[in-house]
Amino acid sequence: MTGEGKMTLREACRRGQESLAAAGIPDAATDAWYLMEFTIHKSRAQFLLCREEEMREEEREKYFRLIGQRASHIPLQQITGEQEFMGFLFQVNESVLIPRQDTEILVEEACRKIRPGMRVLDLCTGSGCIIISLAKLCPGIAAEASDLSLEALAVAKQNGTRLGAQVKWYQGDLFSEIQGSYDVIVSNPPYIPTAQIQTLSEEVRLHEPLQALDGKEDGLYFYRKIAAQAKRYLKPEGWLLFEIGYDQAAEVGEIMRKSGYGQIQVKKDLAGLDRVVSGKMK
Repeated sequence: MTGEGKMTLREACRRGQESLAAAGIPDAATDAWYLMEFTIHKSRAQFLLCREEEMREEEREKYFRLIGQRASHIPLQQITGEQEFMGFLFQVNESVLIPRQDTEILVEEACRKIRPGMRVLDLCTGSGCIIISLAKLCPGIAAEASDLSLEALAVAKQNGTRLGAQVKWYQGDLFSEIQGSYDVIVSNPPYIPTAQIQTLSEEVRLHEPLQALDGKEDGLYFYRKIAAQAKRYLKPEGWLLFEIGYDQAAEVGEIMRKSGYGQIQVKKDLAGLDRVVSGKMK
């Protein structure tokens, strides 16, 4: 699909939608609009007022170049380089998972348990969206985060700086670089069983980091490891909170019970699916 020749903004957006639909992109109309908004820097209201105007050549070329990228199943957020999460705009690239609305449930649950002065740790931080949001929404905490990937940490640090969040960052395997004790530990670890990764959409399977997706054979590897190790780093009465796959609540809850946690709680997401499991250090 090319954008050769003169055309109005409305016509360009329509052609962009047609191109994405032909490529089998879900929500083709939505993505065509978002790429238009990203290209011309106008709100939908502004666009409606000037949609019959001719699109400038450089904007037209950029727009159809972006449409071509999306048609090849590159995620929209990697094309624009950004994703909103908890009301904050995060930068993303192929080194981090794209923040998802489901994960906001984890942040909201953690906020209910956090008080000023608490020390909070985020494991497998990725883009930093969880810990940065907690630092912004829960003033007065000592926020810390760890990730194995140097590339992911570079994105997280950049997001922290842009959003003015004070976070201490560690590069290491889970708790390998962590010292001391915490009031709250949160994690959205890799939880997709290895065999299921090939069933994911092209956007996820080919363009998001495999290391952040693969939960080993049964998807529960990191829950077992974190639940066992976190006991050495949680203060008495401290909380451990996990994001989980929609069908993992019973198994993750049992892992936590066997590891010595009490007051196991399960929280559903907006779709009514199990999304967060939390437990308290006895």
